[in-house]
Amino acid sequence: MTGQAPARQGASGSSPGPSPWADAVLAAAALAVDPAGLGGVVLRSPPSPLRDNWLDLLRQGQPPDAPWRRVPLHVTDGRLFGGLDLAATLRAGKPLAERGLLAECDGGMLILASAERLSAATAARLTATVDRGMVAVERDGTTARHSARFGIVALDESLDDSEAVPPALADRLALHIDLNGLRRGESPETVFTPEEIAQARKRLRTVTAAESDVELLCGVALALGTGSLRAEALALRFARVHAALHGRTTLAKADCEAAARLVLAPRASRLPLPDDEPPAAEEHQAETPPEDGEGDDRGSDSPPEDLVLAAAQAAIPPRLLAQLQSAVGRPRGRSAAGRVGALQLARRRGRPVGTRRGDLAGGNRLNLVETLRTAAPWQPLRRRRQDGADAGPRMEVRRDDFRIVRFKQRSESVTIFVVDASGSAALHRLAEAKGAVELLLTDCYARRDQVALIAFRGAGAEVLLPPTRSLVRAKRELAALPGGGGTPLADGLDAALALAEAAKRQGRTPSLVLLTDGRANVSRDGSGGRAQAEEDAQRAARRIRGAGLAALFIDTGPRANPFARDLAAEMGARYLALPRADARSLSAAVQDAGQSAGAPEAVA
Repeated sequence: MTGQAPARQGASGSSPGPSPWADAVLAAAALAVDPAGLGGVVLRSPPSPLRDNWLDLLRQGQPPDAPWRRVPLHVTDGRLFGGLDLAATLRAGKPLAERGLLAECDGGMLILASAERLSAATAARLTATVDRGMVAVERDGTTARHSARFGIVALDESLDDSEAVPPALADRLALHIDLNGLRRGESPETVFTPEEIAQARKRLRTVTAAESDVELLCGVALALGTGSLRAEALALRFARVHAALHGRTTLAKADCEAAARLVLAPRASRLPLPDDEPPAAEEHQAETPPEDGEGDDRGSDSPPEDLVLAAAQAAIPPRLLAQLQSAVGRPRGRSAAGRVGALQLARRRGRPVGTRRGDLAGGNRLNLVETLRTAAPWQPLRRRRQDGADAGPRMEVRRDDFRIVRFKQRSESVTIFVVDASGSAALHRLAEAKGAVELLLTDCYARRDQVALIAFRGAGAEVLLPPTRSLVRAKRELAALPGGGGTPLADGLDAALALAEAAKRQGRTPSLVLLTDGRANVSRDGSGGRAQAEEDAQRAARRIRGAGLAALFIDTGPRANPFARDLAAEMGARYLALPRADARSLSAAVQDAGQSAGAPEAVA
C-alpha cells in the first residue's frame, strides 16, 4: 500500500520512527476518515504555506460533498449556532430561524481561526455541541434542533504559551499537531490517496480491538499522566482508524504505537520513571487465523507496553519534554510576572466579546445588525394600530432595541519591585538582589510592561521609581541604591500597597515582587524593637492579601527564615527560599513563579 508509513521503534528498536511531517500527514488522513469520531485536531502553526498544504491534504481526503466551513474569530453566536434570520424575518414580517455554521457543517469539517482566542462562553457552547452531536437554538423567539456531527480544526496561531485553545475544547480533539519549525517531507509514500481514505472509511466499521489493546493504551496513558479518560478513548479510536488505513481489521503493534505518538504523547504531564515496570499485557490468542491481506505484523503476542510507551515518549513535543524533565513548567492559566495584564471591559477598543443592551452615550458603538435582530420579532405588534390595521414604517426601532458592542482588552501590567536595602540585606544579598532586579527590568522592557521600584531602609520606605518603561532610568536608580540601616518592612509593604492601588485606579494590573530577608526591626512609628516591627509587618501583609494583589516573596537571607514564610502566608504570596543563588537564578525564579496568588508555596 502506498500510504503505509514505517512503524516507530521503541527504545530497543533499530529503525527511526516517522518524521514529524509524516505524522502530520498521517493525522490528516486519519481525520479525513473519521472526523466526528476523532473530534478534530489542534493545529499549532501561524499562517504559512506548510499549514495551507496540510489543510489541502485534509480537504482532498474528504468526500466531495462534505461541508467545509471556516469560522472567523469574531463570528456572532447567531451565525455560529443559529438564530433569527434577519433578512427573511424582515421580508416575511414574522420570526424565521436560520441554520448556523455548526448545522451547515454536519458531516464535514469546521475550521476555527485563532482558536486560542475563543471566548469562554463560545468554547463552552461549542464543546456542548460536540458532546451531543447536535446544536440547540433557543433565542430571539425561535427554537430549533439540528444535527451537528463534524470534525474541528482548531488553528492555534499563538506565538508563545500566554494563550492556548480552551482546555475543555482541546480535550475533545484527539490530535494535537505542532507545525512550527517543520518543513514539508519529501517521502510521497506517506501520503494516502482519496481512494485509500474512502476504503478505510468503509473498513472502519469492521475493525475490532481486543481487551489487551484497551489495557495497553490505558497503561501508556497512565504512565504519561494524561489526566483525562477521553485520552484513552480517543487513542483507541485513532488506533482503529490507523488499522483501517493500513487494510487491517484487528489492531497491530503499529496501530497502538501510532495512537501513543499522536494522541497520548501531546497530552503527557510527566515522564515515566526509569524504574517503572509497566504491567505486561495479556497475550492475544487468535481464535481464527487472520484473513489474507490483513498483514498483522505482531503474530500471537500483543506489543510490549514498554515499546509503545517508548514510542510515545519519543514523540513528546520538545518544549513539553524540556518542561517535564526540568519540572519547572508553569501551571496552566498563569503567565509570567508582568507578561500580561488582566482582561477588562472597554468601550471603544479591544477584542469584541458580544453585545449588550445600552445607549449611544459615552462613545459606545452601536451594533446595527444585532439591534435590527432584536427589533425584528416585535415588528408585527409595533406596526399594528389599535383597530387592527397595519400601518407605520417598514421597520420601527426603539431605544430598548439598541445593542452596544462590548470590548475586552488587556490592561497594562505593572511589576512593583520592593527591595530590602537595610544593613542585614546589604550584608547578605543586596548585590545579588540588584542584579536580579536589573535582569527582570530588561525582560519587562522587552515586553513593554511598566516597572516601579521601592526601597526600604533606615526609618522608612521610598518610591525610587514610579511606574515607567524607561529602562535607563530604572537601572540608574537601582545602581544608586545604597544599603545600610534598619529594616522597616511594614513601611515597605505599605508603600507597595499604595502604589499598587494607584496603578489599579489608572486601569493597570499590578503585581508585587518583594526581595527581603524578613528580619523586620523598625516599626511604623520609627522606633526599634523586633516584636512590634514584626506585628506591623503582618498587619501590612494582611492588607495586601485583602487587596487581592498577586505577590511573590523572595527570602534573600543566608538561610530560610520562618517569620518570612509566615509573612508570605499572610500576604497570600508565593514564598521562595533561595539561600544559595546568584542574580540569574533569582531572575529565573521570579519568571517561573509568575503572578501566582493564593496559598504560599515553599521552594528551596
